Amino acid sequence: MFAPRDPDEYLLDTERRVIRVRRHWASLAWDAFEAIALIAIFVMVSYLLPPSMWVVQNVLWYAALLVVLRFTYIVMEWWVERLVVTDKRFIMTTGVWTTKVLMMPISKVTDLTYQRSFWGRMLGYGTMVVESAGQIQALNNISYLPKPEEFYDTISELVFGDKQKQAERFSMIKAQRAARGKRMVG
Repeated sequence: MFAPRDPDEYLLDTERRVIRVRRHWASLAWDAFEAIALIAIFVMVSYLLPPSMWVVQNVLWYAALLVVLRFTYIVMEWWVERLVVTDKRFIMTTGVWTTKVLMMPISKVTDLTYQRSFWGRMLGYGTMVVESAGQIQALNNISYLPKPEEFYDTISELVFGDKQKQAERFSMIKAQRAARGKRMVG
């Protein structure tokens, strides 16, 4: 009831899920550093103040609590944000309290680029730039994407690959799962 909807609930019956990912944990690194640094500063200043300034000490401790709550909310936002790629579209769901659903049809994709910084190569993330015919779409720049090479290869196959082979492969997977008695999710 209070949890955000699962991104798979937005899929049509005729779609098959190809990829479902969350942004890389490195997207939280700066916020974590910021929170730790602020808390350290608040605690240090609080201990350096004389006991007669107890009101300022209390304010500093409440400020540290607010920093912790803010970081907790940022982690919750990261946790619920999902990128789902189907054979027909990109779907990204975001939001803890208010869900926002971004969508872009795969048929609009004209160019794919991924970029990896030094830290991205070290930690395993990158940025995917998805371009369409002269338009800026809702999902044109996806940062902190885990395993961008695999994502790039999969999207390239979906956009530029043989549609007949994809349909045959999908129907074969569907038949194999039906034979094993498993419900097909994507």
